Amino acid sequence: MTFDTAIRERKDALRKQAHANRNAQENKDDLSRRIVGAFMSLPEYATAETVMFYIDVRSEVRTRNDLELALQSGKTIVVPWCNPDGELELFRLASMEELEIGMYRILEPREVLRQLPEKQVNVESLDLIMVPGVAFDRRGARMGHGKGYYDKLLEHARLDTPLVALAFECQLFEEIPVAGHDIFMDRIITEDHVYPGRGRG
Repeated sequence: MTFDTAIRERKDALRKQAHANRNAQENKDDLSRRIVGAFMSLPEYATAETVMFYIDVRSEVRTRNDLELALQSGKTIVVPWCNPDGELELFRLASMEELEIGMYRILEPREVLRQLPEKQVNVESLDLIMVPGVAFDRRGARMGHGKGYYDKLLEHARLDTPLVALAFECQLFEEIPVAGHDIFMDRIITEDHVYPGRGRG
């Protein structure tokens, strides 16, 4: 077995365990509100003008319940959506009514609005980025679904833009295998703690 194969198998096993843990997590709504509340209480959130929120799907930490509050904050709120090429694009969100169920049953910007110039946002304009994930460790290592959507997006973010992951405690592991291209988070927020990560520095 090659080193790469061993890493891939380890990641697959961790991903499977993390999904099972997350699916079994009780009180997701209450815990999610606590986690997103901690995100919106960060000093980095207070100073940020343009903030990216992900919109939850399946058993992820639920963010949609707090998006309305974020939209009333006076900040520019941005959400990602996945284009046909498998890349994330960014959308300036003004109202929950601009969203509809899209690919992978994810709540996404309505198709008729996506290409409007005033709705498109460059990743370099983001002051704070909320990041989803399947599994993490306390160093800030992150593992997604294995498709690399967020890795491709985050590698173009400004180095001074904090990357803050949201997760349930049950998604944290002792150590996530990492490769050279993997990006570490600056913070991981769970229902119990805000963990400082290594970041990209």
